[in-house]
Amino acid sequence: MSIKDALEVTKATNADVQTPDYLKHIILDFMQMQEFIKEPFVLAKADGIRYEDVNGKSYIDGISGIFVATVGHNNRRVIEAMKAQLDQMAFSPPLHGTNPPAVKLAKLLSEITPGDLNTIKLLSGGSEATEAAMKIAKQYHKQTGNPTKFKIISRYQGYHGATLGSLAATGTARRKSVFEPLPGGFIHFFPPHCYRCPYKKTYPSCELLCATIIRDIIRYEGPETVAAVIVEPISNTGGIITPPPEYYPILREICDEFNVLLIFDEIITGFGRTGEMFAAQTFKTTPDLLCMGKGMSSGYAPLAGVAISDRVAKAFWGKAEDAVGFSHGHTYAGNPLSAAAGLACIQEIIERDLPANARTMGAYLKNKLEEGLGKHGIVGEIRGKGLLLGVELVKNPETKEAFGPKEKIGVKIGKQALKNGLVIRFDPDWVSLAPPLIVDKGDIDRMVEILVKSVGEVMKTAKR
Repeated sequence: MSIKDALEVTKATNADVQTPDYLKHIILDFMQMQEFIKEPFVLAKADGIRYEDVNGKSYIDGISGIFVATVGHNNRRVIEAMKAQLDQMAFSPPLHGTNPPAVKLAKLLSEITPGDLNTIKLLSGGSEATEAAMKIAKQYHKQTGNPTKFKIISRYQGYHGATLGSLAATGTARRKSVFEPLPGGFIHFFPPHCYRCPYKKTYPSCELLCATIIRDIIRYEGPETVAAVIVEPISNTGGIITPPPEYYPILREICDEFNVLLIFDEIITGFGRTGEMFAAQTFKTTPDLLCMGKGMSSGYAPLAGVAISDRVAKAFWGKAEDAVGFSHGHTYAGNPLSAAAGLACIQEIIERDLPANARTMGAYLKNKLEEGLGKHGIVGEIRGKGLLLGVELVKNPETKEAFGPKEKIGVKIGKQALKNGLVIRFDPDWVSLAPPLIVDKGDIDRMVEILVKSVGEVMKTAKR
């Protein structure tokens, strides 16, 4: 086939693109493509909180795409802002300067982030943001008289991205084992999983051992070698693990004690998801570095960033001969089209007070889940904040007995929900709902109705 003949593929219909002849040329995230091709899921349209596939079937977006679509799909304000920016400029040279939307976005972010997080490094995606934050921490210590501080402490069951550094910080074996050995200098500790405490303790008599043990870890590693602690305020991959309110203030105190930077990975929890603009505000703790992404542009364009505290940013401010600027860059960081999308998205979030809606609708969703799923006798715990809720599935709620590893009850429920028209996040032992922040009670009623129906169908099959 000639190069010109190859252009014929651009004329393919929706029916064409879901055939093996087309799908065999693409690799999707965390998918076994041989299996995907058997029952392909190819989406063609989206509006509000609903998707439509290439066959015209409608689905409720119960997971905001993947914790992304804060202001919903087909939001005209964001789309018109991007159209207007396209008429002006789609790309500016990052090695030479910046552009008005990027500057405005950085200023806006400095106003809405907590505490003194007043300096912003714009990026393109979540992995870039966490990677950049860890590099900022290391360079900061080198430029402030502590060059031996290089280790990064993070949690088991956490996930910080797909690049090698962020993957090394990740504490989920199935996401990283095939790429090992990974970069060194990464230490892991247990998450604050009160429902299944790894220390076999009970809150609050545990005295927050899951947090205070960080002090011992830093001491044993050598405080002079530890650069930062990076955590997700609420851990998605571990099953929406949500810590008690005292946890992050304790972590903040320990980091200050040893001159260790505290990094919040808010790629998922940022921009209203937990009921406040950032989970740092939900948990009343300001980190030194705050990673943001996903809901920042509601999925309309790749956009992420790191908010930096004044104390840390000061170490990168100097004359040309000082050579202390952040030695890091990405081609699409601060892209004007992405920045325009981010500005419009954040305007929507603020003006419509979507964090408040997340609080109200999140409480309503939790109640509906408790009512609807309770009758099936497989709910261990419903946890999370705002419109980020997870349901741990157990064989026996009284004893917390888990389903066997081969049963994969969460996967079965998630796949059945998809067949019934609901997109959710699912793992073998849990499912999660995190709809767009524009969701209303009617939407939630329908989501829960589909989920409850799907659970019933799966459980009926399992009992045969």
